[in-house]
Amino acid sequence: MSRSGRLARAARDEAGNAIVEFVYLAVLLMVPLTYIMLTLFRVQGAAYAVSSATREAGRVYVSSASSEVARDRALAAASIVMADSDLRLPPQDVHIICSADPCLTPGATVDVAIGYDVALPFLPRLFDAAPARVHVEGRHLEVVDRFRAAR
Repeated sequence: MSRSGRLARAARDEAGNAIVEFVYLAVLLMVPLTYIMLTLFRVQGAAYAVSSATREAGRVYVSSASSEVARDRALAAASIVMADSDLRLPPQDVHIICSADPCLTPGATVDVAIGYDVALPFLPRLFDAAPARVHVEGRHLEVVDRFRAAR
């Protein structure tokens, strides 16, 4: 058999292999890439939600009429913001620190911090510990209005 005959026969034997290799490589590359993208989207969404929740909790806290109801109102505001992103915020994850005593003294600052653990998608409950979560934090410092009426 001549050299050109062997090459033609080899080319016929390889017919259709390129599409199979392409599909194989596409699946091998696209599945991890899709998982990474889903994870990044979930973490970014939680980071935005936590940032917004801290800001709203601080604003609600300093606009409250009294210190007794300020914390409950701030927790409610943070929970509503997190619920808008389909996230549940445990009350113990919200930390509020006042720079003055009483807290709502004009010119005082209120520091609101929220830490939230984002579960990685599609992992079984077996891996529900620390390695299967990404921790995001938000912090907001709000100043009590200097011209606030004394109560």
